[in-house]
Amino acid sequence: MIKQPAFLPMSLQECKSLGIEQLDVILVSGDAYIDHPSFGPALIGRVLWETGFSVGIIAQPDWKRDEDFLRLGRPRLFFGITSGNVDSMVNNLTPNLKRRSSDVYSPGGVLRRPDRALIVYANKVRALFPGVPLILGGIEASLRRFAHYDYWSDSVRQSILADAPGDLLIFGMGENPLKEVALRLEKGEKANEIRDVAGTAVKDEVSRWKTAPQLSDCLIIPGFSDVSADRKKYAQAFAQHYGEQDPFHGRAVVQPHPKTVIIQNRPARPLTGAELDGIYELPFRREAHPAYRGESIPALEPVRFSITSHRGCFGSCSFCALTHHQGRIVQSRSIESIVREATLLTKMRGFKGIIQDVGGPTANMYGMTCARWKGGACPDKLCSSQCPSLDMDHSRQVELLRRLRSIPGVRRVFIGSGIRHDLIVADSKSSNYLHDLCRHHVSGHLKIAPEHISPGVTECMNKPPKEVLDAFRERFRDVSKEIGKEQYLLPYLMSGHPGCTIRDMIELAEYLRDNHMYTEQVQDFTPTPMTVSTAMYYTGLNPFTLECVHVPKGREKKIQRAILQYRDPKNYDLVKEGLEEARRGDLIGNGRKCLIPARPSAAASASRRSAAKKK
Repeated sequence: MIKQPAFLPMSLQECKSLGIEQLDVILVSGDAYIDHPSFGPALIGRVLWETGFSVGIIAQPDWKRDEDFLRLGRPRLFFGITSGNVDSMVNNLTPNLKRRSSDVYSPGGVLRRPDRALIVYANKVRALFPGVPLILGGIEASLRRFAHYDYWSDSVRQSILADAPGDLLIFGMGENPLKEVALRLEKGEKANEIRDVAGTAVKDEVSRWKTAPQLSDCLIIPGFSDVSADRKKYAQAFAQHYGEQDPFHGRAVVQPHPKTVIIQNRPARPLTGAELDGIYELPFRREAHPAYRGESIPALEPVRFSITSHRGCFGSCSFCALTHHQGRIVQSRSIESIVREATLLTKMRGFKGIIQDVGGPTANMYGMTCARWKGGACPDKLCSSQCPSLDMDHSRQVELLRRLRSIPGVRRVFIGSGIRHDLIVADSKSSNYLHDLCRHHVSGHLKIAPEHISPGVTECMNKPPKEVLDAFRERFRDVSKEIGKEQYLLPYLMSGHPGCTIRDMIELAEYLRDNHMYTEQVQDFTPTPMTVSTAMYYTGLNPFTLECVHVPKGREKKIQRAILQYRDPKNYDLVKEGLEEARRGDLIGNGRKCLIPARPSAAASASRRSAAKKK
């Protein structure tokens, strides 16, 4: 086995310098190649290399040029195709469906990837290399593996396996599934014969399924023709495959399409702590490939000196796809491994003593466990901070952060990935954690994500109620006062979510006013593939109860966002329109409780004139 190179090769010259005549695997990615564990191709590439396979990367090929796809030759085993760290449609278009002007995953921020990059790349590779196995992976593949609502075309699209010429698809965190597939290909199995690997989806001929199912223990859900024509069936199909996303008791899920049948095997088992340690301690350079000649790639700098401590999230927020990707079971690395990684950071070029983040999907889930996870997450209910089986003890993270602070050369350790405030409220022993967090790991502002405070909305979002936020705010205020620091909460809030009305947004605006809070961190809900919220947005139904859900769209969505930022003069007209529609004229005027004045300010009038000129 050739030892891990400084960088995975991007040219034949690099391959020759490593003594490689033909690469085993070639990964094609919509992102620039950054050798950092936060970037999928680098992580997967080094894992495969450690397994004994040589791996090269074709980063951001020009899909109009054959030579870009030919630059590394023909792989011995397979091509792996990914659009990159982000779904290409999310990356290329704003929530308002306007073309973005830059791409943080590209050198110089220049836009380089096509829309629906996975399909474009796969078609190009198949045309140039017929007969070579082609494996789809990454977030775009993972979250489009069933028929799904596509916000950008406002339609239900087929599984990406039905649209792209892939032999199989890796979903979720793909290290073990891809290793198993590579090893089986190495032994001589054909790609179309590898059909039973956990964490993969495959396709089959329609004719084989017309007579009888080909699997003894599977769940057949409504097919593409049904879910694209009937919103209730779409909601039912979503709820069915959502309920099978468990690595222990999940069944294979089958969804017929007009020309093929999509089969999702059960998810891959969670990695052990030792396996995670081994992956994140591989020799990542935390730099862009030298081929970029030092040109800045914006996505690298915020994470260059960050550390992944765990995977998985049991929060199950409706607008988040983690349940379908990383899963609900939290998998934590050992403290010793994280300390070793942090110690290596102190010796790297450019490190100035600051670890930018230590966390995962939710920072303070590190070390949390549930006795039931050994046999899979509960199939009949979601995890909750109210569940007595869930061990929400923060002591392991307290110890981790203490150890990191004591490393010579480390001046500050920040928690940049955000925390779940409800877990701190629920943990009676969390006072040490909050004290340490406020004293050592917060730079004036602590990020939390309540998203909303109206009961109907938080229920649709599967977020904690307002009372939990109030309890946390009080505890945070007391701790900040006790340690003698003036610190603030930075709440992430969302407008336009299914279940939210203009009256709900007004209630949130009044809450912010009464508690002297304001935020520029406002997210306008965007329906992304395979989330509960997106199913609600498209169908107008809660997929689990089939009850009707209000869905704000069009102008109402704009009004909701404006109300959340009611202090911004340019939002005056929209806020006024919303208040009048909700019959809340009492909030218009010069009183202490009013959100906007009776007449627009000079700034608001100027904004109105500017908008009129643009029309």
